[in-house]
Amino acid sequence: MKKSLVFWVERYLYKPTLFQRLLSLLLLPISFLYCLIVWIKYKTSIPTDYGVDVISIGNLSVGGSGKTPLTTALASRYENVAIVLRGYGRKTEGLHVVSDAKEILCDVESSGDEAMIYALKVPNAIVIVSEKREEGIKKAKEMGAKLVFLDDGYSKHHIKKLDLLIEVQTKNNLCLPSGPYRERIWSGKKVEVLSEGADFTRTVHVENPTEKMALVTAIARPQRLDTFLPKVVSKHYFEDHHFFTKDELQNILYASQADSLLVTFKDYVKIKDFDINISILDLQLDVDKKVFELIDDYIKDTHAKEN
Repeated sequence: MKKSLVFWVERYLYKPTLFQRLLSLLLLPISFLYCLIVWIKYKTSIPTDYGVDVISIGNLSVGGSGKTPLTTALASRYENVAIVLRGYGRKTEGLHVVSDAKEILCDVESSGDEAMIYALKVPNAIVIVSEKREEGIKKAKEMGAKLVFLDDGYSKHHIKKLDLLIEVQTKNNLCLPSGPYRERIWSGKKVEVLSEGADFTRTVHVENPTEKMALVTAIARPQRLDTFLPKVVSKHYFEDHHFFTKDELQNILYASQADSLLVTFKDYVKIKDFDINISILDLQLDVDKKVFELIDDYIKDTHAKEN
């Protein structure tokens, strides 16, 4: 039931049927009210400097946009760095240090899948999950971080930061609940919008490929993978952040008569300890040097003002 509802909402927001379009129009008054509330939140927020440089990677719409691979690519470039995120889908609450830049300190159920990706792919970074992002930033600074990357932090207007926004192409430009937009680029809000092809490019390779692979994934809008997919014998989609069981994966492997299950790295971190043959569809971003220059200039300007 949950999976069906999630996929219905994704279709409604990005590829609506005629009925869903009509429903979207009926919900417009609520969308206007929602936009007004988040605008008031923005206008009444005063950015606070937490004594460390903060770079936010975000997008305006719900669903996947490539924040995790972009943050991974950016954070890998720097030293004394931390990554702070909410930790969607984790089975814990509060602040948890996932990695202290030396070792991983918890399991994926405690961290959430995205935080574990960072811990594995950016081993030199402190990784912290916290619903209260400002508390995560304070903890990162306490642990010695000089630069913090804030995953999905655009809406945290009370935090002084450089906002990098990933452009997401969609024909529906309405706010929730009529459309996928959580916020707008508000007047007076300084942001840098990054677009695929101009600011970064995606590269994909398959680790441990086999002749017959069955795709299994639990990411938002999984159809996004179609552009990068090799030939697969079947596709199996689960709701974003779903925690797999070994039995359900073995059943898919058997029913598909596949040699291996093809998963994204986001899926892999949750099943890597299962005794199942896994192929990994690993996505990486090649980031244009001008994006790093934006970050470097922001850091220099911030320190110049302090002096």
